[in-house]
Amino acid sequence: MKYIIVGMGSFGGFLAARLTELGHEVVGVDSSEIKIEQVKDKITHAILMDATDAETVKTLPYKDADAVIITIGENVGASIMVTAIFKQLNVTRLISRAINPVHETVIKAIGITEILHPEEDSAERMAKRLQMKNVLDSLDLSDDYNVIEVKTPERYVGMTLEETNLRKEYKVTVITIIHELERTNMLGKKSIIKKVVGVVNGDTKIEAGDILVLFGSSKDIQRILEM
Repeated sequence: MKYIIVGMGSFGGFLAARLTELGHEVVGVDSSEIKIEQVKDKITHAILMDATDAETVKTLPYKDADAVIITIGENVGASIMVTAIFKQLNVTRLISRAINPVHETVIKAIGITEILHPEEDSAERMAKRLQMKNVLDSLDLSDDYNVIEVKTPERYVGMTLEETNLRKEYKVTVITIIHELERTNMLGKKSIIKKVVGVVNGDTKIEAGDILVLFGSSKDIQRILEM
């Protein structure tokens, strides 16, 4: 089989080398010359490339690949962008690595159903959850901007996203919404499952118990939560 793996860090490099050992054809991609040097003799093809450049990505043999696997771990913003680029190319099978639950929520919203979980929650994410009221999880995209899961403030229940005026008033964007649903298994035991709504728009209505996935600066999101 043929695979394209983007991200030749510890996890991606090992995966690419192992698949090559098993007899598969693997194209390993990374923007780091050092990482490409480390894997070039272990995999079928090692390509130095910035995979966040959509036009450059189109030069890869993605149409022939049985699967494209995004294993970027150091730069979550790049991981999301690269995942979105390959999603738009309609590859046969797209698998993406999730660093944490918020990252997973974002790539699920893009439409990714196969997700890798090589790491556990970090202390930094836990600190963010403790620091900001009603924050369930967070993902730092830079020093200033974050993707944050929050419990819906009561004042927004029953409103559409347009009616909340979050973007104009607070410069905060709702990426998607998560519904928490109660499910009963065959033994009668109840559990809560999360269902990601997907791409939202101004007409999307917020319901009681919803979790909002917000993108913006920590300062602006904090203003919303403190009201």
